[in-house]
Amino acid sequence: MEFSRDDNNNLPLTKFESMLKTNHVLFFDSEEFENIIHHYLNQGKIALAKKAIKLGLDQHPTSINLRLFKVEIHVFEDKLVEADELLNELHSLDPTNEEIYIQKANIFSKKDDHEKAIEVLKKALQLTDDIVDLYSLIGMEYLFLDKFEEAKMYFMKCLESDIEDYSALYNIIYCFEFLDQTEDAIAYLNIFLDKNPYCEVAWHQLGKQYCILKDYKKALTAFDFAVISDDTFVGAYLERGKVLEQLKQFEEAIENYTITLKLDDPTSFALLRIGKCYEKLGNHDLALQYYDRTVHEDPLLDKGWIAITKFHNKKGNYQKALYYIKKAINIDAENVHYWKLYSQINHRLKFFEEAESGYKKTLELGNYELNTWLSRGDLLIKLGEPEAAIYNFEQAIEFYPENAEIEYRLAGLYFLLNESDKGTFHLKNGMKQNIDYAFILDELFPKVSNRVQVKNLLNPNL
Repeated sequence: MEFSRDDNNNLPLTKFESMLKTNHVLFFDSEEFENIIHHYLNQGKIALAKKAIKLGLDQHPTSINLRLFKVEIHVFEDKLVEADELLNELHSLDPTNEEIYIQKANIFSKKDDHEKAIEVLKKALQLTDDIVDLYSLIGMEYLFLDKFEEAKMYFMKCLESDIEDYSALYNIIYCFEFLDQTEDAIAYLNIFLDKNPYCEVAWHQLGKQYCILKDYKKALTAFDFAVISDDTFVGAYLERGKVLEQLKQFEEAIENYTITLKLDDPTSFALLRIGKCYEKLGNHDLALQYYDRTVHEDPLLDKGWIAITKFHNKKGNYQKALYYIKKAINIDAENVHYWKLYSQINHRLKFFEEAESGYKKTLELGNYELNTWLSRGDLLIKLGEPEAAIYNFEQAIEFYPENAEIEYRLAGLYFLLNESDKGTFHLKNGMKQNIDYAFILDELFPKVSNRVQVKNLLNPNL
């Protein structure tokens, strides 16, 4: 029995807490102690639960249930040897008590011996009529082993025994998704819904499966039924909004996101999506208002700051864009895309050193796109750092061998440093790969392109 502060069932709890304050020992029957301990464990008050167990065993030393609570505390505190010894003792006293097997399985699970845990739980199944929890525990152990088919089967058994066990339903869908069995998940959910047509969770999950298949019309229908089943289901409105965005029905999407703001506290996700929809509709003032509300609601949501960054970037307000991209990077400094956007904005503002530094960080984070190498190298040339530019392009050529754009840049740099042999080598490579990119020398190295040696290499027939 769970105690509540608002009913009359909490008398033993009140009496127990009064006893703790006065140090005057009072008598409780074993069931009262069990309820008190259960209450404290549910509340996460382990110290009080331990006190209740000790006092309970002082008064009822032979109570197996109270000793099982002691086992539970041992397991929680990772005292697995003590827990195991006590369980063996209890098993000899009551070999048909399924809770002993459950705690034994818990110890095996803690030791990562999930196969043994499953074996013990299956024995417990033969000792109890309360099979739903055991099916769930077995399913979880199979999940730990990445045996998703077996896990799925046991979670299905849970749902067969209790159609309102939504945690089992979620776990079943998780298994289907991990196994990439979208069509099977849809078939299962449709059968389930034939028997339980007003299960909003099942409709919601069905809609998400159709989204995976990009069948947005069927997804929308499923989310409609989820809302019909429960018109306060925030998740269904959010999913409807996302699908309506995919169908380019932005005004209807806004309506659904707005409903969620009225049903519950505003979420940064809904505010952000409303802003995106208004931007798609060309209503830039409202878009910016909602982006501002997004970051006000959740200042640590980097996607909100990025939305504002991109908004100002498109408008050509690069100073503002730079201010907001820095906010996003402060939240997620390991995001390659943010650093790339940071570099591009600095480049447009002619803050070349900052732009180069951003591209360098982008490369360090593993973004090896050709354009990143070229942009950084060109900035190093502009900044008068030819040696660093050469090092950059020689790294690039390892990823993009026989690339004319890189070869012409290396040629220009080596000629600039009066290393004619290396310059000639790279220029010939560039010409062999694509003569049309020779304009790179004129653009980046005008003094080099006017040299007689370079002109002769480019036009051997003159």
